[in-house]
Amino acid sequence: MAETYTVQRKVRFFRWLARPIFRGIFHLLGPVKITGRENIPPHGAYLIAINHISLFEAPFILAFWPVACEAVGAADIWQRPGQSTLVKYYGGIPIHRGDYDRRVLETLLNVLRSSRPLLISPEGARSHVPGMCRAEPGIAYLVEKADVPVVPVGIVGTTDDYLERGLHGKRPLLEMHIGRTFRLPQGVLEGAARRGARQANADLIMKHIAALLPLEYQGIYADPKGLTPQANE
Repeated sequence: MAETYTVQRKVRFFRWLARPIFRGIFHLLGPVKITGRENIPPHGAYLIAINHISLFEAPFILAFWPVACEAVGAADIWQRPGQSTLVKYYGGIPIHRGDYDRRVLETLLNVLRSSRPLLISPEGARSHVPGMCRAEPGIAYLVEKADVPVVPVGIVGTTDDYLERGLHGKRPLLEMHIGRTFRLPQGVLEGAARRGARQANADLIMKHIAALLPLEYQGIYADPKGLTPQANE
């Protein structure tokens, strides 16, 4: 039987305190543009899927999303001074890139089964420059098991030099474009066919994100004809 995912009181307090502070910081650094707020489900579980360039996407989303959602982050963030404190206090969920960890997977499923939204990057790693990389199939597995809708979000402006530019008064623009919620196609497949279908579903999520981004941010998803089911197997 699945466990109910609960957020500790101290984590809830930190989120209540930190989210408006971070909104203020982002506004001080530069203008913020958000479109598609009407596409956010009013309640229930869903997966927020974003493009991932730098360290700034997650704080940007978590600060401005209408509810405090759960978030997945690379485990190495928990080892970095400063960043580790923030992710621990926020209650982030660490995951090791490329590793299958059943305990972490069950935690993510429990989040969604407990009717909580979950923020994740299908790419699994930062690209450091505008231009999306190939998605990992794990996100499709998670959506398949939890049977939840996906909210695609395209982020523009979160380059590695965003903070430096903001501190030097250049007022860099941040954009969050929220797309329409959709569900992945389901199928009863086995073996290589199932792996290929999951990669195709992961790519489908990325294509929805790419549709919200300017061409230079779309990366390999600007030309989806070049994608093959075998690329990430």
